[in-house]
Amino acid sequence: MMTGSARTTAARIAAPIGATAALLGTLTGCSTAAAEAEVPVDASYRDGTYQANGTYQSPNGNENIIVVLELENDRVADVQITINPNNPTTANYQGQFADGIGALVIGEDIDTLNVTVVAGSSLTSNGFREALNAIKADALES
Repeated sequence: MMTGSARTTAARIAAPIGATAALLGTLTGCSTAAAEAEVPVDASYRDGTYQANGTYQSPNGNENIIVVLELENDRVADVQITINPNNPTTANYQGQFADGIGALVIGEDIDTLNVTVVAGSSLTSNGFREALNAIKADALES
């Protein structure tokens, strides 16, 4: 059995928790609706081979990779990554990224690519996305 002061303390704790849970439920509903409303861009791109540099920030400083992407009918026909690490840790992550990226993007429509992590490398993906945006801008049909 709870005493009067224990009930008051429990109510003071429970009220903010309940309000927070309700707010999170509301926000989650909003973000889900917003995500469902987003429509991928469906642009047309010239076939060919394109190259761009992608930079990103790691705990060891600025890093970059070179991305070479071959496009055919708006789809990735081939991808090559040239790594350019500044230290052994970055070399490891960039190497893993370069080894795994092809399986994720070859055959995919360039507008649907959303690479975030490849073989445990999440920061290298930032450089890839930067290079991908530059390649899309170069290849975009007018």
